[in-house]
Amino acid sequence: MRAADVDRQFVAERLKAALDEGRLSLGEYDDRLKETYAARTYGDLDVILSDLPGFHPVDEAAVAPASGYAAAPADPEQVTGGKGQFGRQPNWLLGIWSGWLIAVTVNVVIWALVSISSGEAVYFWPMWVAGPLGAVLLATSVSTYLAGGPDAARELRRERRRQRRGD
Repeated sequence: MRAADVDRQFVAERLKAALDEGRLSLGEYDDRLKETYAARTYGDLDVILSDLPGFHPVDEAAVAPASGYAAAPADPEQVTGGKGQFGRQPNWLLGIWSGWLIAVTVNVVIWALVSISSGEAVYFWPMWVAGPLGAVLLATSVSTYLAGGPDAARELRRERRRQRRGD
């Protein structure tokens, strides 16, 4: 079965954790990260993580998922955990916003340290990082979420290309 971007992202995060834990050298991490983004199937991704603790391929797992390994759910109720439109958010949505949150947090901490060291509150410049980037991410998130997520948007683009070619 072919792997999706979210699966590659999971493996990349697991490799980063293994690097931080000292289980991988920097060179090995770099090699495995390249293999991760070049991987096409779940089997390719399984091999990359197979010797790290806490990972068991599906065929070796005690409890295998009913619909396959990390398969994208076809039913919107599965994406939200059956809690309605504003229940548990999909991983892609959490992923794109976590980068924004980290960038804004770093900038606010730097601003706070500068303000403390100068003895007075300086101009709140982190708003110029948080505001425009947040507005772009909000527009992207809402439009992609309403379209059914990145997989649905990608499939819609493929379908439009097929129609233009006359397939």
